Amino acid sequence: MPPAPSGGPAAGAPRDASSTPSPSGPDATAAPVGHHAEPAEPPQTAEHARLGECTGAAGPWRLWGPYLAGRQWGTVREDYSADGDAWRSFPFDHARSRAYRWGEDGLGGFCDRFGFLNLAVALWNGKDPFLKERLFGLTNEEGNHGEDAKEHWWAVDGTPTHSWAQWLYRYPQAEFPYARLREENARRSRDEREFELADTGVLEEDRFFDVQVTYAKSAPDDVCVVVEATNHGPEAAPLHLLPQLWFRNTWSWGRDLRRGVLSQVLAPTLTVPGLEAVEAEHGYLGRYVLAAEGSPQVLFCDNETNAALLFGDKRASSPRFPKDGVDRAVVQGDTSGVNPAGTGTKAAFWYRWEAVAPGQTVSVRLRLSPSDPTTATFGPGFDDVVAARRAEADEFYATVIDASLPAEDRHVARRAYAGLLWTKQLYRFDVAQWLDGDPVSPAPEQREDAGRRNTTWRHVALADVISMPDEWEYPWFAAWDTAFHTVPLAHVDPDFAKEQLVLMCREWAMHPNGQLPAYEWEFGDVNPPVHAWAAWHVYRIDGYRDRDFLIRVFTKLLLNFSWWVNRKDASGSNLFEGGFLGMDNIALFDRSAPLPPGYRLEQSDATSWMAFYCQQMFKIALELSRHDRAWDDTATKFLEHFLSIAQAMNSFGTRGAKLWDDDDGFFYDVLVDPSGHAEPMRVRSMVGLLPILGATEVPSWISTECPDVTTRLRWLQRRRPEVMGPLRSRSGPDGRRMLLSLVGPERLRRILERMFDREEFWSPYGVRSLSRSTGQVYATVGGRDVSLEYEPGESRTGLFGGNSNWRGPIWFPVNVLLADKLRTMGRHYGDSFTIEVPTGSGNVVTLDQAADLVDGGLTALFRPDPARGGRRPADGDRVEASGSPLWREQVTFSEFFDGDTGEGLGATHQTGWTALVAHLLNPRLPADPRRMG
Repeated sequence: MPPAPSGGPAAGAPRDASSTPSPSGPDATAAPVGHHAEPAEPPQTAEHARLGECTGAAGPWRLWGPYLAGRQWGTVREDYSADGDAWRSFPFDHARSRAYRWGEDGLGGFCDRFGFLNLAVALWNGKDPFLKERLFGLTNEEGNHGEDAKEHWWAVDGTPTHSWAQWLYRYPQAEFPYARLREENARRSRDEREFELADTGVLEEDRFFDVQVTYAKSAPDDVCVVVEATNHGPEAAPLHLLPQLWFRNTWSWGRDLRRGVLSQVLAPTLTVPGLEAVEAEHGYLGRYVLAAEGSPQVLFCDNETNAALLFGDKRASSPRFPKDGVDRAVVQGDTSGVNPAGTGTKAAFWYRWEAVAPGQTVSVRLRLSPSDPTTATFGPGFDDVVAARRAEADEFYATVIDASLPAEDRHVARRAYAGLLWTKQLYRFDVAQWLDGDPVSPAPEQREDAGRRNTTWRHVALADVISMPDEWEYPWFAAWDTAFHTVPLAHVDPDFAKEQLVLMCREWAMHPNGQLPAYEWEFGDVNPPVHAWAAWHVYRIDGYRDRDFLIRVFTKLLLNFSWWVNRKDASGSNLFEGGFLGMDNIALFDRSAPLPPGYRLEQSDATSWMAFYCQQMFKIALELSRHDRAWDDTATKFLEHFLSIAQAMNSFGTRGAKLWDDDDGFFYDVLVDPSGHAEPMRVRSMVGLLPILGATEVPSWISTECPDVTTRLRWLQRRRPEVMGPLRSRSGPDGRRMLLSLVGPERLRRILERMFDREEFWSPYGVRSLSRSTGQVYATVGGRDVSLEYEPGESRTGLFGGNSNWRGPIWFPVNVLLADKLRTMGRHYGDSFTIEVPTGSGNVVTLDQAADLVDGGLTALFRPDPARGGRRPADGDRVEASGSPLWREQVTFSEFFDGDTGEGLGATHQTGWTALVAHLLNPRLPADPRRMG
């Protein structure tokens, strides 16, 4: 057994966090209306069998996957500057010549789960100033609406063990317009649209290559690779295709001196004609060989920084064959950076076609395995493996995605799953090492000064495959994003979904004080507490069978819950603060920034999130107590804490602060000044809708299975009836129904009248984040004038970055939560509670049906709209809305959506939480065993 990677847990060695059991689904004790309730018997497909062999991250079929980042430059991990400007510290223009410290990036890449050996594709069209080795985009300051990828690519398909994976990149045949994209976006104001690649004209007449990369595993350590490039343009065009293999640089920093070696395999070792091969030797991974069919030229250099080029005399002299040696050889004809000895730490197979004819597809085949090539390497068995894995992927998704769905819905769901699986990325970051600097480098200046990034998170030491929001704009985890990802992931890979939730709670991620890390730009920021909700969903989807998983998550969330209570309820009033809470610029001012001395913001959303958190913990404790009475009194703790929060939110809080406004029929944040004067922030936004989330059913079986809860409930009803208003009870056909709800029927009706008003929150595609009727709102806070107005699309302010906008657009995660809770209340109230949707339309529906309308609006974003000529609303007016099937087939998953038109905005590959559409289209849930027999 080779020695483990250096650095303890941070080096990615197998840990108990990777061996967590399986996942599951939503909020109720019965499947929601329209959801399929089926026995929890896992289907038996070849891919399910492979999953059965891989119950944790150390499973053999999980060793290789698309874990290579879409972007490593411009990340916090690579920022060793004194001023903390990550974008400028490691810009795109450095990436081709400078070695990364913590990870790697590439096009359609695969790597091992430790990130030692990487395989990806590089391209050259004969015109670009350098190889296309990574995706290009604008930094936050360069884009007129914040950071923005300026490329077109799609995750086409994939299975959870990555036995099958496909990725597509659209490469212009004209010179890539790097300078023009920068210059035009710099010229444009925030009131104008982003200037995109298609706007430059380089893609007109389909003058591009579609480059598709396919991976098919013959065995866990034997990967067949096919790279195909199709010329869709009207004329022949040249193409250079360079599959590249390289080792992550671990040896230049003075902490891990082990250095892998790549060398060309020659006769007499290479005995098979018609191919070239490179051997990779590594102290931990062992030996692999990458074979490439045909007669490509093999180029070698080292994955080391060309310091002379980038830094001149400021740094040590460059190695003889630096990282950009292959680039210079291909593009400039300068072979001085290529090692003639045929060895190094980076290698490329150089294929070239002087003219690919219109409509022609050229392809190369490669194979990565521990064995030397034989005549069978690219024999009939290679194509058989590819065909078999493709068929097995079809078989797998036939069991995951409901066959009764329309073909277009099945296509969207499968693309959503593919995006989730392709944005599983290796995340390596040891904050203590990063803060202290490396032994061979100058100590970072002033990194520990007050206010520097992540200085109180020295314990974070991660080297794990983590579900990222997307692979370019957010190549790092965010705690609440990851929680939402686990819900659709649980349909295809419950073990991985559970592992993700447990990982965020492990001691090398969670702060010792119980706080979950928010995201790498500032781990100490606060994300909404949705972890318990996601854990319950995952548990349900997995069949209510993995109580060990629930216990592991629940016990760690006890610490996190205590952190919230101790840190975010400064006055002990049960009215919570929390900062921006993931909803960036939704308020008049930055809610995470310090307020003037003596001011305090008591937040409707923070308080609602905590009521919601209490209920989810209550629900999990009840489930555990059914099997172990020791959990019974834990359930009573969360029951009573919820009742206390509900009492505070529905009455006067600290110094008269009241979140509910009787005149407006809405909840607002309240700003309390030093004198104790409480001023509602009268902006009708999502923060006033979130009290709806505080609703959960109390199962009737508690009377027999949870005696402590039942006894305590009766005591409270007798001795403290004034706090029992949130517990509502009614008789139903299946017995007594009880509901814990933060919002009573009268207030609920008033909120929903606004939520479903087309002139306020309701749109054809879901619930807006800000009321459409919001005009220009002004306020003065501590002598500073602030303002806000409805913005349905891209933000016109720089608050939280230009592509963050909660001032009107539709966001998937909060819409899914709202619909989930409408169903919860709908099951309790049944037909006795109806509302008009839209408000004033005369169309009366139950709460269940209203929830279906919310979900229907979200899924409509991805469905062809006959009124738009068959275009998807999410495609808006972008090139994706083109009538060409080359564009129409590709589904784009955006970060958020225009509140009026539904056009996708923000990050353009957000198959993170937007992949919840797959759950909405196909939320198959097992039958609830608590209602069986």
